[in-house]
Amino acid sequence: MRASFRGERRPIERLYDIAFRTDLPPAASSLPEVSAAPILVDAQADVDISDPAFDFVRSIRVFEITYRQNRSSDGDCNSWGTVYLGSYGEQGDYIRRRSSISAVPEASDFGIPTSCGSYWHRSVFVEWRDYEGTYGHEEVHY
Repeated sequence: MRASFRGERRPIERLYDIAFRTDLPPAASSLPEVSAAPILVDAQADVDISDPAFDFVRSIRVFEITYRQNRSSDGDCNSWGTVYLGSYGEQGDYIRRRSSISAVPEASDFGIPTSCGSYWHRSVFVEWRDYEGTYGHEEVHY
């Protein structure tokens, strides 16, 4: 006489049985259809900010500063730097253009060392005047 006993199924056997069940309808495997057509977005603010009350927005200036200085093996002092200046227009449109190191405001931590050595500066400096005309600034080094 033969006898057999099948104990608890291992987890992998249970997963196999679940994955290949034929008595259930197939599950939905796709997302609902959504139009992929491009949506036109207006490039200007939704609010008219041309009034002088919004001059504080136009006073914001953003400086992207990168500067490097080092002494080469032949003794020459090499320096390299770029500054980009960003500002806001009449309706809040942002304009970014190349500028010069001399345009960086004195309130910035940036300064060209008097002696040639290994020096690296990279930051974003933002300055503004609030609606009362008070000067403010922030600088982030990265």
